Amino acid sequence: SAETVRMQRSTPYADSSHVARKIRKECTDYQEKFSAYAEEFGRKMGVDIQRVDQVDPSDGGAVLVVEITEAVSQGNAFIGHRKFSEIEGTLYRDGEKVASFVGARNSMGGAFAGYKGSCSVLGRTAKALGKDIAEWLTSPEDGDELGDY
Repeated sequence: SAETVRMQRSTPYADSSHVARKIRKECTDYQEKFSAYAEEFGRKMGVDIQRVDQVDPSDGGAVLVVEITEAVSQGNAFIGHRKFSEIEGTLYRDGEKVASFVGARNSMGGAFAGYKGSCSVLGRTAKALGKDIAEWLTSPEDGDELGDY
């Protein structure tokens, strides 16, 4: 049986991140999307991700600590979107670091971007990274660069 990897439900912004107040305020479900999509895609890949309120590497078992290091939301429906999410993650097993990764995803909004709000386009990058996380967990390599990194 595959081990269960615990991941924080709401992905925190790293202390070093420069994330616009607008994103923090308006894109309320953005931080939840990383773990939600990681769990969803993980299920398809045989990776069991459990979303919990808090994670602590010293808790024992497999713990994935992920932080948002950058979130950029530029542009709008008229000039086009440029959205960008960057994350860092470290997998711990029984308090010991196993491997870590950096990941980034860009989105220009895709089809019908003109009708999409900034938060939903930013959400697409979180979805892509959620999938990247699930894939990485199938064979975690230290120093991996995921997505558009």
